[in-house]
Amino acid sequence: MLSIHILCIGKIKEKFFREAICEYSKRLSKYCKLDIIELPDEKIPNNPSLKVIEEIKLKECNNLIDHIKKDTYTICLDLNGKEITSENFSKKIDNLSLYNSDITFIIGGSLGLSQNVLSLSKESLCFSKMTFPHQLIRIFLLEQIYRGFKISNGETYHK
Repeated sequence: MLSIHILCIGKIKEKFFREAICEYSKRLSKYCKLDIIELPDEKIPNNPSLKVIEEIKLKECNNLIDHIKKDTYTICLDLNGKEITSENFSKKIDNLSLYNSDITFIIGGSLGLSQNVLSLSKESLCFSKMTFPHQLIRIFLLEQIYRGFKISNGETYHK
C-alpha cells in the first residue's frame, strides 16, 4: 500500500480544521497509509527584517529536512510551484505509486520554504496564487489526495 507523508510546520489549533483533517485522514485510510508529521513553527516578531525572515525559514526548513525519509518522492507546496488540475494530480499520484512506495508532501510555515528544501524536492506544486493560511492548505492537500484516489478508481465524487 502506498505511504503518503505530510511534513508540515505548525500545529492545527482550530477545532474545525482538526475535524476536517481527521475526516479526510479516515477517508484516505482506504487508499493509502497516511502519516502527518507536525513540526514546531518559529515565533515571528512584528515587522521582521529580511534577515530574520530567512533565519526563521532556514531553521524551520532544516527541521523539515531532518524528517524527510531517504527513499521518498518529495513534493513541496510552494507559491512558485506548478499549477495542475485535479485530474492531472490524480495521474501524478498513480504514476508515482508505480515506482515509489513513499510520497512526501512538504508544507512550510507561514513564511514559506527555504531554497534548501525546494532544491531537495523532486518538484513543487502550487494550489493557488491566492494567499491562504498554511493550516488550510493542509486540508486542501488532503482533499486533493482523496479526490485523486476517487478519480483514479473511477469512483464518484462531487465536482
